Amino acid sequence: MTERELSEYNVGENLDQLMNLDPRGYGVCRVLYPASRNYAGGPVAMHAAKKLYELLDGKPSDTIVYVMTGFILRPHLQPETDGITGALLFVRALIQAFGVTPVMVIPEKNKPAVLNCAPLLGLHVYDDIETARGLPLSFAYTVISVDQAEADAQINKLLAGARPAAVFSTETAGANISGEYHNAVGVNMTGIEAKQDNLFSGMQKLGVPAFAVGDLGNEIGMGTIEPHIRQFIPYTGGKGTFTGCKCGCNTGITAATKADFLVTATVSDWGVYAVIAALAFILKNIAIMHDAETEEMVLRECCLSGMVDMTGSLLPAIDGFSVEIEKQIVALMRSTVEYALNYSSETWFKAVLEKGFYEPAVFRNY
Repeated sequence: MTERELSEYNVGENLDQLMNLDPRGYGVCRVLYPASRNYAGGPVAMHAAKKLYELLDGKPSDTIVYVMTGFILRPHLQPETDGITGALLFVRALIQAFGVTPVMVIPEKNKPAVLNCAPLLGLHVYDDIETARGLPLSFAYTVISVDQAEADAQINKLLAGARPAAVFSTETAGANISGEYHNAVGVNMTGIEAKQDNLFSGMQKLGVPAFAVGDLGNEIGMGTIEPHIRQFIPYTGGKGTFTGCKCGCNTGITAATKADFLVTATVSDWGVYAVIAALAFILKNIAIMHDAETEEMVLRECCLSGMVDMTGSLLPAIDGFSVEIEKQIVALMRSTVEYALNYSSETWFKAVLEKGFYEPAVFRNY
């Protein structure tokens, strides 16, 4: 192991721990994480970031990356802030890091946030992919319908078009094995969610690497760890009071789609921020990671655009966590990367490496 590898590993550990902080104290995120980590073989955000770097570094500006998001909540029938906030900041990061052309894939109701937040990020946004391709500081968006037939027609058109280098989904409503969509407590949401699953799986069939971020199990891509979710997460099946869903399909809330690269976190946006921070570390450019002020600005604009917190509130929050907590998470992630990029101690790195604790044969048995 080299000094760089040692630093990369421990920055990855820091980011994973930060994205899995559990201020609520109910433990769901910590239950998910062992499975996603076992699948990745190490810190999961860094694992995803390294693959994105491999796929995108040095690519021309007309290279496309699909960024999928969107989960509509009851009773207000508006999209939640988790997902759209992180997706917009991930679009910014992709442009900062690689100069490629992101394409946001969203429900119709997410469109106001996309249009209103783009100029806050200094970015141009287009409703046509070919117009956006190759233009500096630009991205595109495309809308997927809640109607399955319309959605499939839209998706088939995308599948027949220019092939992206990657597809990245965060907090996107995912159907279970019966084709039904559910919220966190098993209520059926099929009639109000955009039907994006076939784009994710369709791109995989074309050989496009598929990334996903989730915080419960009902999001696109989470089928990768389905056995673990069914064993430990409520409303997914199994024994006990809080077992299956409430709609009678008897197959629970777990999404059927399986990601190639999976990140789990307390809040999906926190998982996205950890991937962004890991990219900043890999590329040695802290500007790739947004700051706390940008986090607040984008989150507030999303709420002004009608996006709601998990509680239904239009006040700036994500999954019940206030804007102040959001800013603190971002600041800590940014600081841990920035410090690692600038810190140097020849004595301590050499001493730690000499002890060999982080060598796989030793660390596995610790």
